[in-house]
Amino acid sequence: MKSLLVVIDLEKDFVNEYTEKFVSKIDNLIKSDKFDDVVFTKFVNNNDSIFYKKLKYRGCMNEDGSSIVVDTSNYKVFEKDGYTCLNEEFKKYLIDNKIDKIYLCGFDSSACVLKSAVDLFENNYNVYVLKDYCMSHEGVYYHEAAIKMLEIFIGSDYVI
Repeated sequence: MKSLLVVIDLEKDFVNEYTEKFVSKIDNLIKSDKFDDVVFTKFVNNNDSIFYKKLKYRGCMNEDGSSIVVDTSNYKVFEKDGYTCLNEEFKKYLIDNKIDKIYLCGFDSSACVLKSAVDLFENNYNVYVLKDYCMSHEGVYYHEAAIKMLEIFIGSDYVI
């Protein structure tokens, strides 16, 4: 049995007054050796993305804004162009590394963390959301709403 910590979208463009205090907290969690493995996701946006075209979202469109704000040099980073971390590359990683428990933390609890958790749950993975290590860059209201939804979607025992 191997556990994986997935650090979701800890990127400069998502760090603001609501999320900044979570950066060091998550960095300490990464360094805690509580997990067998740690990986990161990185949202990559561009002029052709649905996020830019429909939502007018201009974040994570350049190297500076999409840079991860903690050291990732010893970790695998999965680039993604949507909300979820669950793609074929990620699935292969889980199989190849014999991961059976997945713990999620990072930004945004109301978007990428929520979507990743639900997708992993629906694909029969053992997924847990570390609610005290997540936040929405839109604020506490959205974070708390996402946590309540996650308790319904994946079960309150898996939001810890």
